[in-house]
Amino acid sequence: MKHPLQYRSMLRGKLVSCCFLLLMVSAGCKKYLQVPVPINSIAGSAVFENDYSSAAALNSIYVNLYLQGNFDGPNGIAYLSGIYGDEFTNYSANVNNIALYSNSVSSSLGNVSSAWVSLYKQLYSVNLAIEGLTPAGNLTYRDQWLGEAYFLRGLIYFYLTNMYRDVPLVLSSDYLHNNGLARSSQDDVYNQIIADLQEAESLLSVQYRDNNGLVVNNNRSRPNRSAAEALLARVYLYRGDWQNAADRAGNVIANATYQLVQPASAFLVNSQEIIWGIVPVQNATTNYKVKDVHTYIIPKGRTPIAAFVSVALSDSLVKAFEPNDLRYTHWVGIDSVPASASTPAAVYYFAHKYKANGNYTTAQETVVMLRLAEQYLIRAEARTKLNDLTGALADLNAVRTRAGLPASTAGTQAEIMGAIQRERRVEFFAESGHRYFDLRRTGMLDPLMTKISATRGGNWISYKAWWPIPLSDIQNNPRLEQTFGYQ
Repeated sequence: MKHPLQYRSMLRGKLVSCCFLLLMVSAGCKKYLQVPVPINSIAGSAVFENDYSSAAALNSIYVNLYLQGNFDGPNGIAYLSGIYGDEFTNYSANVNNIALYSNSVSSSLGNVSSAWVSLYKQLYSVNLAIEGLTPAGNLTYRDQWLGEAYFLRGLIYFYLTNMYRDVPLVLSSDYLHNNGLARSSQDDVYNQIIADLQEAESLLSVQYRDNNGLVVNNNRSRPNRSAAEALLARVYLYRGDWQNAADRAGNVIANATYQLVQPASAFLVNSQEIIWGIVPVQNATTNYKVKDVHTYIIPKGRTPIAAFVSVALSDSLVKAFEPNDLRYTHWVGIDSVPASASTPAAVYYFAHKYKANGNYTTAQETVVMLRLAEQYLIRAEARTKLNDLTGALADLNAVRTRAGLPASTAGTQAEIMGAIQRERRVEFFAESGHRYFDLRRTGMLDPLMTKISATRGGNWISYKAWWPIPLSDIQNNPRLEQTFGYQ
């Protein structure tokens, strides 16, 4: 396996022709999916000479994030962290799943290291885009494409540092330089994330734009300025910068483009709740579908293993829903298995946020990365920390009202903080690692995992809050140290 910090495209020796690039930006084009634009050190400068090819270059990154399953399906952070934490019960005998479930991962198992490899490969393409677009040139929509690249770099580093903590800051396409980088402190990584997202915010359009740079109303597959602000709000929350978190989230909430919608509609491609998401594309297996559909849905009357599904929702997650919660009604599936000669009757609960499981000519649902409910709960938490309890309750209750629930009865600062974390659990389950990240950043991870890991045959130690990186990368770069505890 190639060292991810050395990654270079294997397609060399020939510049992409303009007609090929024009074809690549067409929606649903199979060649676009099968042969991503070869952004590399030879062709890179030519790729960014016009708007069409620049958009296509960014498209190839979005497509790879989807096809490689970084944020949905069995390789996604939600799936991995859900098994590792307290969202899922594992039913698979696969060694990777067992290691995750018992909190016994290592650098020799591929599940937790695959994200490292994949995301650093995408960073190479992102850095090439930033370098190729930095000269002003003659591009009409240069700011949009460059803003997207900075946004993507901030996004990728957010997930890298929340999985592996201290990570190398790769900010150029110079693989010789990158090959010798050590891990940077998480503080430095977060400073870079904030700088990138602020740069993205200054460049991105207020409106959503398509592959041609034209304003669109019902396509949120390319980030806009609000997407940068929404991710900044999350980053500021994680860093304990309460005022900036509240301010950024407030800007997004005040934007009439976004509305809380009924849970049944939240993940549809035209949902007004979506701030930004990755729209599924067509290939031989996914056919415009979010991969979570195949990962979590258990057909009625079949056990998870019989349905080739490895996990179901944990009992503690199912019990966390209040009566009459519309999120439980629309986002939790129920599979009742009758008793047989070999197995007793059983009921399994599964994540059912994504439902489109047919054959489609266009995407029906979006892999949602940023949505408005999160901004309300970010501001609620930040306001609580700033002792604006009235404002915090108003934000918390906006999400509860949408879910068909009564206003929270929390009154003190501690009670409101607890209520917000409970709300986040049922609002964001099986989404982008929210639950695991929340447990860690609020100091709840160690006591919880110490208790439940033992029931799974594991032994929780604090260093396990972070994951190991691939052993091959340690061997290829003498300055790169293994995550503490996994040496």
